[in-house]
Amino acid sequence: MKKVLIANRGEIAVRVIRACQELGLHTVAVHSTADRDSLHAKLADESICIGPGPSPKSYLSIPSLMSAAELAGVDAIHPGYGFLSENFEFANVCRAYGIKFIGPKPEHIHALGNKVSARAIAEKADVPMLPGSRGVVRTEEEAIEIAREIGYPLIIKAAAGGGGRGMKIVREEGDLLRLFQLAQVEALNGFGNPDCFIERYCAQPRHVEIQLVADEHGNIRHLGERDCSIQRRHQKLIEEAPCPVLSQSQRDTIGQTAVNLAKAVGYESLGTAEFLLDEDGRFYFMEVNTRVQVEHPVTELVTGVDLVKEQIRIAMGHELSRAVREAKISGHAIECRINAEDPSTFAPWPGKVTAYHEPGGPGIRVDSMVYAGYTVPSLYDSMIAKLIAFGRDRDEALVRMRRALREMKVDGIRTNIAFHLKVLDDPKFIEGDVSTKFLETFLQNDAQKGG
Repeated sequence: MKKVLIANRGEIAVRVIRACQELGLHTVAVHSTADRDSLHAKLADESICIGPGPSPKSYLSIPSLMSAAELAGVDAIHPGYGFLSENFEFANVCRAYGIKFIGPKPEHIHALGNKVSARAIAEKADVPMLPGSRGVVRTEEEAIEIAREIGYPLIIKAAAGGGGRGMKIVREEGDLLRLFQLAQVEALNGFGNPDCFIERYCAQPRHVEIQLVADEHGNIRHLGERDCSIQRRHQKLIEEAPCPVLSQSQRDTIGQTAVNLAKAVGYESLGTAEFLLDEDGRFYFMEVNTRVQVEHPVTELVTGVDLVKEQIRIAMGHELSRAVREAKISGHAIECRINAEDPSTFAPWPGKVTAYHEPGGPGIRVDSMVYAGYTVPSLYDSMIAKLIAFGRDRDEALVRMRRALREMKVDGIRTNIAFHLKVLDDPKFIEGDVSTKFLETFLQNDAQKGG
C-alpha cells in the first residue's frame, strides 16, 4: 500500500491524512465544490473534485469516488466515518476494483450493519440481549403478539437504522400500531428499507461501547470502554473513557463479551460493540459499528494507541501492534463535540469563521478542520471540532476541559461551547450520575432558569 484516497471530508479526513503521512503513505483528498477551500483538500498530497455540494452527488456517489480512485491510481480507500463508511456495496466495489477498503470485509459490514442480523449473531455468541422479536416484524398482528409477550414500554427500531430515525418508543398498547407504521415509513424514507424489529425499552440506561481491534491473522483485542451517555436526540455530544461507574469486574466481562462477538464472525479492522447499561449494572447488546468512531480520541489518550494508524496497518496485512497487545488503561479522557449551531435552539449556524484559536496546555488535544477565514458550509454535519482533555483522573480531565473550553475562540459563527461549560458544571454530571436521558432533564431545568 503506497497511495490512499480518503473518501470523506472535515476533521476525520484531516485525521486520516495525518495518520497516512506518519506511515509514509501518499494521500489523495476528494472534495465537493462546496469544500474546495477545506483543510483536508489543502493538506493532502493530491486533491480531486468529485462533484457539486450535495452529498448524494459527491461524497455519497460511488461512481464519482471510484473514478477519482482510478484517476489517482490509489491502492486503498479510507472511508472515515459517516457517508459510505458502513456501506457494504461500496466495500464490495472497492474489492472488485482491486482497491483495499480500509475497514472490515463487506460481508461483515453487511451482517453487523443490519440490526436484526447483528442481534442474531450476538444471541448465538451468548451476548446478553433485551427481550424482543427474533427477526423483522412483518405485520401489525405480529407486532401486537410480540408486544404482549415482552410488555411495555417497548421500542421499535429500523433494522438498517441509526441516528434515531425509524425509532419509536411505545408506552402503551393503544399507540403501538400508529407508531409501528410511522417507524416503517421513516425507515423506508431514511434507509430505503422499511424493516423494523421490536425490543423491550430500557428507560434510564447508560450508553457504553467497547473499542475492538482485530487483524486478519485472528488476533482480537478490546481497548476498554467509552461512556457516550450525554446525547441529544440520539446524537452524542460528550464522551469519556473509561466509564465512571464500571467496576473492573464489569469492565472485564463486557470487554470479553465484545471480543467473543467479534470472534463469532471472524471480524477484522476497527469496530465498536455498543451496549446499554441499566441502573442495576446489567448490560445488553445494542449494535456494532463497523468503522472508526467519532469519539476514538478518548480511547487513544487512555491507551496510547493510534487507532487510525492501527486500522491502516491492519489493512496492510500486519498483525496487531505491540502497543495494542500491551495496552493498559491509564488516566481519564473527555471529548466535547464543538458544533456550529445556535446554543439555545441547536439549529445549524453555517458561515465564515472570522477568528479561530485552539486551546492548548497540558492534556489538551483538538481535532478540527477549521481555520480563520474558513466558511462552514450548510450542506453537511455541523460538527467543526472535537476538543479532548486528558488527566490523571476524571477530576483533572474535567478541570482541563473547562479551561480549554473557556480558552477556545471561534468568531463569526455561533457554537455550543457555552453549552458544554454548563453541562460540565452540572452537579449530576460531575458526580457521573448520568444516563442517555440526562440532557432531557438538563435542558428542561436550564429552560426554567431562563438559560
